[in-house]
Amino acid sequence: MKLLSQVAYMYFVEDKSQSEISEQLGIYRTTISRMLKEAKEKQIVEVKIANFDTKVYSLEQRFRERFGLKFISIAPANSEDTELEKDERLAKAGAAFMKQRITPHSLVGVSWGSTLARTISMIENKKNTHSNFVPVVGGPSYINTKYHVNTLVYELARKFGGTSHFVNATVVQETKELKEGIVQSKYFADLIGSWSKLDIAIVGIGGKLSSKDSQWRDLLTKSDYEDLKLCEAVGDCCCRFFDADGKIIKSSLYERTIGINLEDLKQVPISVGIARAKPKAILAMLKKGYINSLITDEETALEILRLAKDSYVQHYLELYPTT
Repeated sequence: MKLLSQVAYMYFVEDKSQSEISEQLGIYRTTISRMLKEAKEKQIVEVKIANFDTKVYSLEQRFRERFGLKFISIAPANSEDTELEKDERLAKAGAAFMKQRITPHSLVGVSWGSTLARTISMIENKKNTHSNFVPVVGGPSYINTKYHVNTLVYELARKFGGTSHFVNATVVQETKELKEGIVQSKYFADLIGSWSKLDIAIVGIGGKLSSKDSQWRDLLTKSDYEDLKLCEAVGDCCCRFFDADGKIIKSSLYERTIGINLEDLKQVPISVGIARAKPKAILAMLKKGYINSLITDEETALEILRLAKDSYVQHYLELYPTT
């Protein structure tokens, strides 16, 4: 036991290499490696990492494995948090992702909404990436312009030292013919052509139809709502609605919508959804692989796994019963 402690002390405290310990004690290097492992198992050594939430990390690992994600960030949740505090935590996680993943000369597609606006506002310390930022969806109506995609694209370009491209049409048109006339124009042909070349797509995810948080659903007609309810829509992304299995609802609304198709979003090397409190919609997106990266919060993540009937939830709650 004393030798185990000595080896552990030399390695972890004196910062000696395994080769140096082997030479000093006259013990094979492979034996040193085994002894360090044994010291941990017998709790002679306890490793603690400061400012690292192990329970959230374990949840992230489960998501990575279950849904084959390239990137996952889960913001921790506290039971006493207000909705605003939860939204701000999510936004900070999203901002950290953007700063890490938007690299020089990237082509970045952006949708819109309050979550993305709040996320972009959290980005500090401007950096020059010379990246291009483009909308992947049309704009809201004149009634709801606060989170217009052009505003978000402009702000991202400003904060990342890049260029921005704007969209000059609302996301939902009155008729299919109007929509087709717009997207067939030269300006839109260039914009839509960029969607197949994206390096990163950053999108919000809309929840249930009764939600009052959407900035664009005033464009939907009574008939649109009836169709979506009949098809049991659980949410939307880039104004493309889908059911609980992720099946895209191709109604009249679909034909009148200006936005990237979810099957095309699926082909983007990094497609990240940033959302919380919309577990059914997020799960549907994950099932179909429309996004390969996710930023959400702890509460939402657990509810997604519950809906997916994942046994890990019970294991998680047994380890962390106060969650």
